[in-house]
Amino acid sequence: MNATTASEIQKLVSAEEWQLRVDLAACYRLVALYGWSDLVFTHITARIPGPEHHFLINPYGLMFDEITASSLVKVDMQCNKLIDSPYPVNPAGFVIHSCIHAARDDVQCVLHTHSRAGVGVSAQKCGVLPISQQSTFVLSSLAYHDYEGVALRDDEKPRLQRDLGSKNFLMLRNHGLLTVGKTVADAFLNMYTFENTCRIQVDAQAGGELVQVDPRILDGMAQVMKTVTSGQGANIAWPALLRKLDRENPGYKD
Repeated sequence: MNATTASEIQKLVSAEEWQLRVDLAACYRLVALYGWSDLVFTHITARIPGPEHHFLINPYGLMFDEITASSLVKVDMQCNKLIDSPYPVNPAGFVIHSCIHAARDDVQCVLHTHSRAGVGVSAQKCGVLPISQQSTFVLSSLAYHDYEGVALRDDEKPRLQRDLGSKNFLMLRNHGLLTVGKTVADAFLNMYTFENTCRIQVDAQAGGELVQVDPRILDGMAQVMKTVTSGQGANIAWPALLRKLDRENPGYKD
């Protein structure tokens, strides 16, 4: 199907898919706004509701702050375009995302970054240290995956799936950070916490001896997070983030 404009795309997709496109485009721009992007590299994907296993991914070659709801590319599990787009897609970049979506029916969004702090901590043998309040949330659902080179091979997929398991935070050793969420907002808030955890750790390591959080405090952090967000999860912050984006980088809804 040929479609290039927002109005044309809206005619081809459900209202639910269009809202998902708006949220995902906002997520891309927020990642750029907070300085976590790596030029045109890395990806954020979202599963479109329904039995077909269709996904939205960034148009390869656009900066994250350029991405709009209509420019997102709709693909199947093999990264074939389902709606014609003038933009290419990067099948290699879908290797990590596709295997996680395949293994986790509870996940709508997969967010992967190569931020400076994230890659820095991913190269540390100790991994994430329990030295901040932010780290306690991450450590309650953190997994690790050893580096196997640029993620191009299908044979790495089972190991990625095994290592992530049911966790929501994945540190890709010597590579970067990955979060998942039942919504785009959840994946973004998870990454915000993960990124700040790594930045705090790198900053703290430049000072004196570190004080670690009592291990007993780590127990029950999932319930604590529900209390902190008033039971709304990322929805407690997402509307405010969209207002911030409307002020500083509007246009993502196009």
